[in-house]
Amino acid sequence: MIKNDLFLRALNGETVERPPVWMMRQAGRYLPEFMEIKAKYDFFTRCQTPELASEITVQPIRRYGMDAAILFSDILVIPQAMNIQVEMKPNFGPYLPNPIRKAEDLNRVIVPNIDDTLGYVMGAIKMTKEKLNDDIPLIGFAGSPWTILCYCVQGQGSKNFDLAKGFCFTQPEAAHQLLQKITDTTIAYLKEKVKAGVNAVQVFDSWGGMLSPTDYQEFSFQYIQQIVDALKDEAPVIVFGKGCWFALGDMAKSGAAALGVDWTCSARNARYLSGGKITLQGNFDPSRLLSPPKKIKKMVHQMISEFGKDQYIVNLGHGILPNIPLENAGAFVEAVKEYKAL
Repeated sequence: MIKNDLFLRALNGETVERPPVWMMRQAGRYLPEFMEIKAKYDFFTRCQTPELASEITVQPIRRYGMDAAILFSDILVIPQAMNIQVEMKPNFGPYLPNPIRKAEDLNRVIVPNIDDTLGYVMGAIKMTKEKLNDDIPLIGFAGSPWTILCYCVQGQGSKNFDLAKGFCFTQPEAAHQLLQKITDTTIAYLKEKVKAGVNAVQVFDSWGGMLSPTDYQEFSFQYIQQIVDALKDEAPVIVFGKGCWFALGDMAKSGAAALGVDWTCSARNARYLSGGKITLQGNFDPSRLLSPPKKIKKMVHQMISEFGKDQYIVNLGHGILPNIPLENAGAFVEAVKEYKAL
């Protein structure tokens, strides 16, 4: 039994004494103890070495005591497993030297055996579970198929993913074939994560907001729906689409346990658009963690008052930034623990 099950109870829609809190990307780049590991090992070595990944996962828990841990990994381990080369270049980000640009390129893309290609992730989960000692739940995650396609086609990060969108609009058959392969891989991957011990999973659709509502249904949401359908009976699923306020209504009917909200969507609008009956997570602007600690605490209390303490998980509206002062991250977590429903 998990000793602090606040996060799981909130996902289940139960009445809680205060909302749970965790932060997207909490395992990593703003922590000095993470930077020490980063100085010694390159990015994918950190992801692929269970001892390192599990240590990085628990670092923020030791320091701040969040109500849930999220496994240190990356969404791009999926294309790597699918026989698509991915590099992480310092001061540049992800780089895929052989992007998918035409139908023939799909011949080299496989739906892999998860044990063979991503067994190291399951090793990291098992080691992390031992370190957490059932104190708090562990979250596993994956990128949405559309978000993964963006990198596979663009070959790197982008402000508008024009090549990825162009691929979908000029070669829709090939795009859907790639999306389905990513979806099948992601479902198998998340199922293995649940078997290995994660207590919930989150699907990150980081680039969903690049699509119009109509295109979102065709190239993103129908594939997220497949993932939710396949996983929802095995573990709670959180769906987070950045910039996807227009899809909250459909997401709320998907069978997901909770929906992530970014900082451009108010608590009131998020409750309204999602139908008011599903747990919501978010939506603190990550840059607002640069505000003074006192101001952060005030804003967090205001945010909880607006969302309500039940069916709500306190989080950022996207990942924590590398330049956030430690004290400010601490103020964010403390504010939630100090919160008393007025």
